[in-house]
Amino acid sequence: MRLQLSTWPEVEAYLEQSRGIIVPIGSTEQHGPTGLIGTDAICAEAVAEGIGAKLSALVGPTISVGMSQHHMEFAGSMTLRPSTLIAVICDYVMSLAEHGFERFFLVNGHGGNTASIGAAFAEIHMMARGRWAGAAPDLRMNAVSWWESEGAARLSDELFGDRSGGHATPAEVSVAQHVHPDHIKQALLDPALAPGSAVGFFDARDYRRRFPDGRIGSDPGLARPQLGEQLLAAAVSDLAAKYSQFAEAD
Repeated sequence: MRLQLSTWPEVEAYLEQSRGIIVPIGSTEQHGPTGLIGTDAICAEAVAEGIGAKLSALVGPTISVGMSQHHMEFAGSMTLRPSTLIAVICDYVMSLAEHGFERFFLVNGHGGNTASIGAAFAEIHMMARGRWAGAAPDLRMNAVSWWESEGAARLSDELFGDRSGGHATPAEVSVAQHVHPDHIKQALLDPALAPGSAVGFFDARDYRRRFPDGRIGSDPGLARPQLGEQLLAAAVSDLAAKYSQFAEAD
């Protein structure tokens, strides 16, 4: 059940049964020569919608632009400032809290969002106290990165091993291929396994210097849509259980 495809009476009826909502959050950034720029948002949305379908839970609109300043040397990448992303998350959650939602389960598709998400959660609790004082609702928020779910992580390791890497991974590219099979991209990956870096990177220019085609230690040439289907199913199974526990906890 998607919020955008619901009417207000349907949402009102849903709130009589549940105060929880699943929120996909990703990014719009380069994913190497074969990965779609929307990969992180595509993956997060697919996992969130899978959980929603499995549990008849409401899924909110995807936050599809994240904190990706380190990718800005690659054409098409977009970013929000950390402060902007924090504000977006705060306004999103506080808007829905006005209607009675109290449990917000963020399915994250981009590691660069993590710090801003954590800061937003702290800000929301302060905002709620400021707005409602002692009558503030019992707001609870949790964020999970889909690729870190036990089943998806284990399957990714089995399928790709040390060729998985840290960005433009065959796992995330596979999931995006499964979701959008008409947009599978082919390109020469030279070398097939992209270089990694023990020191990581600093700003966007340093990132482009160290990782010239955008990949970090990965071989997305191993990606296949059928593997994406398996990875998606594993993530949905794990995170559906986590959402149920979270949404029902006292």
